[in-house]
Amino acid sequence: MNMDVRSQVGSLLVPHEADWCSYPSEVFTQDLRAICGQFGVEPGGRDGGLILGSASCRQVSRFEAAIVSLDAQNVVRDRQMLRSDPGDHLFLLVQDAGMCRIHQGGQAHVLEPGDMYLVDSSQPSDFVYDGRRSRQISIHLPREEMLHRFGPVCAGGIEISRNDPLFLAMRAVLAKLFTEDCAVAPHLAEALLSLLGAYLRCLEHQTGAAERKAEAVLSRALAVMERRSHEPAFGTAELAEELAVSPRTLQRHFAAMGETVRERLLSIRLDNARARLRASGSGARDDSLAQIAYEAGFSDLSYFYRAFRTRFGHSPGAARGAVSS
Repeated sequence: MNMDVRSQVGSLLVPHEADWCSYPSEVFTQDLRAICGQFGVEPGGRDGGLILGSASCRQVSRFEAAIVSLDAQNVVRDRQMLRSDPGDHLFLLVQDAGMCRIHQGGQAHVLEPGDMYLVDSSQPSDFVYDGRRSRQISIHLPREEMLHRFGPVCAGGIEISRNDPLFLAMRAVLAKLFTEDCAVAPHLAEALLSLLGAYLRCLEHQTGAAERKAEAVLSRALAVMERRSHEPAFGTAELAEELAVSPRTLQRHFAAMGETVRERLLSIRLDNARARLRASGSGARDDSLAQIAYEAGFSDLSYFYRAFRTRFGHSPGAARGAVSS
């Protein structure tokens, strides 16, 4: 183990006593499934089958992050669970405290504090804790978007090696994401994805030239959209012009993801607006709904209200200060 690297890696979250409450295993399992999907939890041998820990969710830029503390024997996602819940995320898993052995793709890895692993929710997995306290943070990345952005190299379960210089860079960006104001969060999220993409590119060996070119255009497009989504006048034509491709070529790349440029841009703007609303309602800022909508890239307030309700099932006002727990 590289001790110099280990000494530079700390916890992303301040430990809190509320992280360690006793729950019946059935209740804990329900909480975990509500956040992460179908998983089975085996208690660690405590009296009455109780589990000490908690499972909560936090918005990190446009992504959700699960924060799971537990002292279970193991948590498993088997093929039967996959049939009812196929899995549409890659989980960028950070071992924040304690240890875990993860089994996925026919391989086993031991995660110690600070380690990271990219879990594929579409594949069976087993997390073994042996009844000892462990806390993990899981950044939920849309699987299809990641596949089209980085290619199949990101699938199947991947250990992020501590010995790679990009490891510390990703850890540093994650630390900033959990502490910085939401105004800079979109840029930090894009920085994290860019670093992850660079790491994955180093693992890639057999990708054709045409496929690499298509992925490069899409990756650049997504980065530009994150950077300029706050501009109400920014759209397909402006994106195509910045990338020096035709609008038709650009739409063809996004069609591979099953969406249009307009749909992706709307999704980014809505995610950023919701993050701002939650921060505003929790006291971090006190912006008006109109100001938040405009700064997220919406010039029409009525359209913003309709699109927000269609996407999230409730009004923007109801999202203000709403924090999953």
